[in-house]
Amino acid sequence: MSELKTNSGSILLLGVNHTTAPLDVRERLAIPVSRLADATRTLAHQPGVREALILSTCNRVELLTVQDAPQSSSVPPMGMLRFLHDYLNLPANEIEPHVYEFREREAIRHLFRVASSLDSMVVGEPQILGQVKQSWTVAREVGAVRSTLDPLLQRAFSVAKKVRTETQIGSSTVSIASVAAELARKIFGSLNGKTVLIVGAGKMSDLAARHLIQQGATTLLVSNRTEARAEKIADSLRTPSITTGVIPFDQLHEQSHRADIVITSTGAGHVFTPDRARALLQRRRNRPVFFIDIAVPRDVAPEINKLEGCFVYDMDDLQQVAAQNQAVRSREAEAAESIVSREVELYGERLAQEPAAQAIKQLMLEAEALRQQELARTAQRLSPQPLTPEQQAAIEALTKSLTAKLLHPQIAALRGAANPSESDE
Repeated sequence: MSELKTNSGSILLLGVNHTTAPLDVRERLAIPVSRLADATRTLAHQPGVREALILSTCNRVELLTVQDAPQSSSVPPMGMLRFLHDYLNLPANEIEPHVYEFREREAIRHLFRVASSLDSMVVGEPQILGQVKQSWTVAREVGAVRSTLDPLLQRAFSVAKKVRTETQIGSSTVSIASVAAELARKIFGSLNGKTVLIVGAGKMSDLAARHLIQQGATTLLVSNRTEARAEKIADSLRTPSITTGVIPFDQLHEQSHRADIVITSTGAGHVFTPDRARALLQRRRNRPVFFIDIAVPRDVAPEINKLEGCFVYDMDDLQQVAAQNQAVRSREAEAAESIVSREVELYGERLAQEPAAQAIKQLMLEAEALRQQELARTAQRLSPQPLTPEQQAAIEALTKSLTAKLLHPQIAALRGAANPSESDE
């Protein structure tokens, strides 16, 4: 496949995801939303980087950039590596074994696949498109995406929409939140009579709560640092058959023993430590408790899984559950991959033709400027007897026609050079 060349530089993507890096690496690389703008701005200011976007989710951290010039295919640009090492304060040898790299056309393909949820842990899940759009919005606000990445991202959104419209990839899909709810149901057989505690009041928590209700849960508790958000979720879920309540975050550990299942999604670090878990078990009189941790970084210390009566499931465990549903969606995913491949080719053709389009535009602007200059000179010679409107219109038409005919061979040659297949026909 031919290398893409653009006037704006070389497209390069570096990243790690759930298939290349274990959870403990991903959580150390994760960039919270609160730091995304600063991180994007910092990346955009690295040597050789013209434009930049950072996508950081629970399953991936990716750096999409436009570089000054094509780099060696075997050595990642130093600016991006310096960002990974310095900004995130991680040694190179802990990152590089897990990093994948895509350039030019393959970077575009990867972006289209990510936005279309073909590269997700749960293929077809809808959250990833919103996360890509959020990263794009942040990058635009800090001035990090411009003439190359901005249209590329917008095309990625169009491709994702096309995949959703033309395939059924999202019809039978499950999000991470629904996988967590399904796992909870499998653990207990039935969620009827079980109390579920949701720690964290973001979108993922709200989705998890709704999926738990679908799986049979009738009692849900919500705890969040901002109590108003916890109350909002609890109020929205409460019905005559669904009991909900709020646990103030500063009372979380005093009241968490009320729950049989704890689903966490704060990403604030170890909210539940081994000591906290031991105290929780004592209050539960050693009745078992299940933690489902859908946060990155993890909210539940993995050592808790060693305590008798505590069972911890994290994102890597959820990946195994999600993989069981892959066969159901494989046919639709195949159709979606065909759409992505076609769109990559179309976008590649557009980029290949961009230099010719710019040259044609400049040629036409120069020709028009010359035409206007000659018209003005002719008008001066005819003064003080100006042309009638009819004569003026006739000369306008004549000079435009002559200009177009004179430019036609040059424009045809430029277009033919940009697209040889068409010039041969």
